[in-house]
Amino acid sequence: MQYHSLKWLLALSLISTAHAENVFVTLEKDNALAIVDPIEGKLLKTVLVGQRPRGIALSPDNKHLYIATSDDNTIKVFDANSFKELGKLPSGKDPETFALNPAGDKMYVSNEDDSLVTVIDIKNKKVLKQIKVGVEPEGITVSPDNQWLISVSETTNMVHWIDTKTNTIVANTLVDSRPRAASFTADSQQLWVTSEMAGTLLIIDSQSKQIIKTINFDVPGITNDKIQPVGVIIDKDRNKGYVALGPANRVAVINAKTYEVEKVLLVGQRVWNLAFSPDQKRLYTTNGTSNDISLIDLESQTVTKSVGVGNYPWGVVAKP
Repeated sequence: MQYHSLKWLLALSLISTAHAENVFVTLEKDNALAIVDPIEGKLLKTVLVGQRPRGIALSPDNKHLYIATSDDNTIKVFDANSFKELGKLPSGKDPETFALNPAGDKMYVSNEDDSLVTVIDIKNKKVLKQIKVGVEPEGITVSPDNQWLISVSETTNMVHWIDTKTNTIVANTLVDSRPRAASFTADSQQLWVTSEMAGTLLIIDSQSKQIIKTINFDVPGITNDKIQPVGVIIDKDRNKGYVALGPANRVAVINAKTYEVEKVLLVGQRVWNLAFSPDQKRLYTTNGTSNDISLIDLESQTVTKSVGVGNYPWGVVAKP
């Protein structure tokens, strides 16, 4: 009897360990980080991190958590388990969004007020270069093959293609008005860019740097001026892409092969950013004005729960 009970407890422990996962959410107006258990669907705790936290990322080994505390003019480094602050990175003024290269040893930061991208050596906490880009850079990403750094300039309406070896702009792509976010497909062959004011998603071929598809969104009962695409991500198999539609309070599900909008999912108010679970079975959204995140089951393509997290959730990342 004791043997079977021990086996049962061991099996339960293994199941619990297998499903362990945390979702980290920056709370812009609480100056805090929310930690959520997405399996239980509940807020575990909040931790003060600094003034106006927005952009957030995990190191490739999941040991370090990077948070842009914009009003502190820095990127803070935290232990991803204890949440102890480990140091700061020289990010330039008012960092909002940033991206890591695949190796996790370089960081690229958008400095919106100065029209710059700051390149940081993470280990040595040193600025390697500041790259002059268009007006109001925000969206930033690195291709999975580490060939391209992309900076998206909101006012210039341009995508800058920056060679990661030389840290110089080698090409520009003119896009629709107020581009906000960019994301590569896992094979680095396409770049998806959202345009907030035009209400569009642009699919750009990485080789030609040309737009190959413009996708418009139609949400029944919602006027076009409320459809303002922001966050965008594509699954690793390039089957589906997901776009946060801002004050339309919806996430669009896009067939990444046919570019058809398959459905729109109702989430919280003013949905900003998106993150996959590590196994890409779930999607998490930050809903800025309803102060919650939405949990989406990707197999059934349904919203399963919303979790209140605090004031003005902005960035989101999931840790296994």
